[in-house]
Amino acid sequence: MAEGQEKPFIYMDHAATSWPKAPGVIEAVAKAMEEDAANPGRGSHKMAVRASRVLFDTRKALAKLFRIANPNDIAFMLNTTMGLNQAIKGMVQPGDHVIATAVEHNSIRRPLEYLKAALGVEVTYLETDASGRLDPNQVKQALRSNTRLVAVNHSSNLLGSILPVAEIGEITRAHGSAKLLVDAAQSAGTLEIDVEAMGIDMLAFPGHKGLLGPQGTGGLYISPQIDPVPLMHGGTGSQSESPEQPQVRPDRYEAGTPNTPGIAGLKVGVHYVLNETPQKIHTKEWDLTQRMIEGLLRIDSVRVLGPEQGRNRTGIVSIVVDGIDPSETAFILDQHYNIAVRSGFHCTPLAHGMAGTTGTGAIRASVGYGTTEQEADAFVEAIAEIKQHYR
Repeated sequence: MAEGQEKPFIYMDHAATSWPKAPGVIEAVAKAMEEDAANPGRGSHKMAVRASRVLFDTRKALAKLFRIANPNDIAFMLNTTMGLNQAIKGMVQPGDHVIATAVEHNSIRRPLEYLKAALGVEVTYLETDASGRLDPNQVKQALRSNTRLVAVNHSSNLLGSILPVAEIGEITRAHGSAKLLVDAAQSAGTLEIDVEAMGIDMLAFPGHKGLLGPQGTGGLYISPQIDPVPLMHGGTGSQSESPEQPQVRPDRYEAGTPNTPGIAGLKVGVHYVLNETPQKIHTKEWDLTQRMIEGLLRIDSVRVLGPEQGRNRTGIVSIVVDGIDPSETAFILDQHYNIAVRSGFHCTPLAHGMAGTTGTGAIRASVGYGTTEQEADAFVEAIAEIKQHYR
């Protein structure tokens, strides 16, 4: 490379949002705005019907991906956070007890802390080991007669650890009254998910990460066996004569005009994932993480967080470089190496407590399906150079 020439851009922030999107996503968004821009469900004219078809077809694709029997049990949300708030605040009442883990994102923790203060709800946070590993028996031991909800992430957004959701689902079903809510922010599209086989009662997922769709999209699967109180009330285009929110799904949980263009792009992303398969995507991302970990472990004073090399994880590799502030390392990676990562506390302070990084935070490099081995190697080489030359 000629002196002064900018290095190729390397994007390693897929845990925040994926880039680039699946082929055809941008075109689908534009087509929806140009040709299907009417308000779905708010009219019987042709354009409104086409807009409604966009939503229905996307629901069907998501139902196929997550093994959901009825696509109407999927409500579109703006993001995972909105889905989690709908699930938590729609289910938990005064006097209830909730179980979560110490590696939860603030999208679970903050609603729970709000309910603790506002309603006196009891919350138990189960600790993991430093790598993010959780023994499902901890859930069984923490269950009470008033446990209403068990809320866990499928994979930690800091550590990349994968929680034993199926085992937890078996435990909650045996309990009876406790329902299982899963945060699939880091797993939707990259890990196999079968809501029935895994005992999942509610699944919150983003459209803009592993599903390779636009930002402002996501959803919440709600088991037909439960009926959370809607988070929002308003126009749905159905039963407009009634002052009450409709009982019929998905209208019950979709007040207001949806993001039809974004959902049109999401449909393309979901079909891309279905075609490639989550198993194939996960295998490639896991191979990349193992390649990165192997190289990082050769660098003195670099600590790799999460499951040790060889153990299963999602496409996240977080590190701490002794003697260098993570934010400064991320700045150097961006400015001098043209590598995009995230530093700080990643909206999951309890997980940093489990990892022993509360005082420092960490650098998070997260790969995607399109990340190459050359890009993974470039990140490792950049960390080695920074460590060698930093003063």
